[in-house]
Amino acid sequence: MRVVVGLLLLLLALCGSGAQGEGGGLGQVGEISEFQETAPRDAAEESAESTTKQTTPDIWAEVRALRDMVVELKVFVQLLQRENSDLQTRLSSSESELLLSKSRIDQLERENAVQATDLTSLGTRLTATESKSSDLEKENAVQATDLISLGTRLTATESKTSDLEKENADLQTRLSSSESELLLSKSRIDQLERENADLQTRLSSSESELLLSKSRIDQLERENADHETRLTATESKSSDLEKETADLQTRLSSSESELLLSKSRIDQLERENAERPKVAFYTALTDAGHVGPYSTDITLKYSKVFTNIGNAYNPATGFFTAPVKGVYYLQFSVCSNRTGYMGVYVYKNNQLIMFNDEGKEEVGLEYLTKSVVLELKAGDEIYLVLPSDYSLYDSPHNHNTFSGSLLFTL
Repeated sequence: MRVVVGLLLLLLALCGSGAQGEGGGLGQVGEISEFQETAPRDAAEESAESTTKQTTPDIWAEVRALRDMVVELKVFVQLLQRENSDLQTRLSSSESELLLSKSRIDQLERENAVQATDLTSLGTRLTATESKSSDLEKENAVQATDLISLGTRLTATESKTSDLEKENADLQTRLSSSESELLLSKSRIDQLERENADLQTRLSSSESELLLSKSRIDQLERENADHETRLTATESKSSDLEKETADLQTRLSSSESELLLSKSRIDQLERENAERPKVAFYTALTDAGHVGPYSTDITLKYSKVFTNIGNAYNPATGFFTAPVKGVYYLQFSVCSNRTGYMGVYVYKNNQLIMFNDEGKEEVGLEYLTKSVVLELKAGDEIYLVLPSDYSLYDSPHNHNTFSGSLLFTL
């Protein structure tokens, strides 16, 4: 690189001197021309002029050669500059790669440090494992000794078992013989028990007949004594019966009078019962399936009327209207098949009497049933209201019902 720079400086110096020489030559040529026009020529001057004319083309040739060399040097310099730029680029790339290499080396050094730590840990664990293996070998040796001892004991046990099996076979033979003798003994005992049972039966029969005979004799004696006592009592009771007969006739007359009064009261009650209003109804909601949920409260109209004695229930409005003042028994059942809430309000005229509801978390039929006893005046209205966002379910099986009856008038 230093040699190249030196050559460039030398070439630039040459270019400068060549340019000065070219300028000087041109000045000399101008001066010569002006001298030729103003001064008279002599032979010496002519010879000098001819010499100058001969040397001038040589100088211009050198100048042109120097200019060509300068152009070539400029081209060469440009090439060198491009090469220098490429070298700079490559140098920057090499430096970047060197930085990356250093970073990678640092990373590898850290990884090596971590691996060294892991290796140290593994060495520690290996030492612990070797120690544990040594302990296990010792335990295996102890277990092998125990196993040999157990083998010896097992051999002794097998020998003893063989002896016990022989003894057991002898005992089985003796047991079979004893069982045969026992069966014979049991057969003899059974025969003796049957004979004893027959004797006991015959003895019991004889004792029973004897007891019956004694009992019959005692009974006959008691009957004779009773007959005598009853005869005496009958004679004394005959007068008492006459008195009782007179008393019974008196009481019979009194009972007949009371009976007539009772019949009269019964007739009066029957007439009052016939005149008393009869009120009873039983209804179901619908066959349409799901009812609700709605965005507002709605009055339920139980459209299926099975019983409506006294026509106090109106299916067109869903209202039960009390025909007379009295005490009424009212009942309703609620059913739903959806998740969510089910329930009803019970209203008397515009007064809320009851609210029952229940939350359902699973699909399926679920019921609730309630009843009330209310004192109503003639014209009071009872009706059920489905709350908003609540739902019911009914079908031909009549899951939702509304019923009631008059208990008594006031």
